[in-house]
Amino acid sequence: MSSANACLTCGACCGSYRVSFYWGEATGAPEGYVPSELTEAFHPHLLCMQGTNQKQPRCVALEGEIGQQVSCSIYQNRPSPCREFDISVNGSNPFCDKARLKYGLPPLIPVIHVA
Repeated sequence: MSSANACLTCGACCGSYRVSFYWGEATGAPEGYVPSELTEAFHPHLLCMQGTNQKQPRCVALEGEIGQQVSCSIYQNRPSPCREFDISVNGSNPFCDKARLKYGLPPLIPVIHVA
């Protein structure tokens, strides 16, 4: 599978990890942007996305079927861990690779453009 737009068909990270972040990112804070109604308390100074602090996590904002076609319902307002999570190409992010493996998805390879 190529890495071009792979996140639009993958979503494995959203169904594998807890997404915790500083409470100030949520709309309950003056400069917040993550919808507070989609979060839950995790620690006195941290929130997490609903559904991600479970034994089998799945973010409440994830729409679609993992490995088929997915999207994030709050993509423009997603928390910092989601913004910072890079797609893995040739093993560059072992957490991406591990999440993909959990769902039976192959590792990503770089896209080669031929001119």
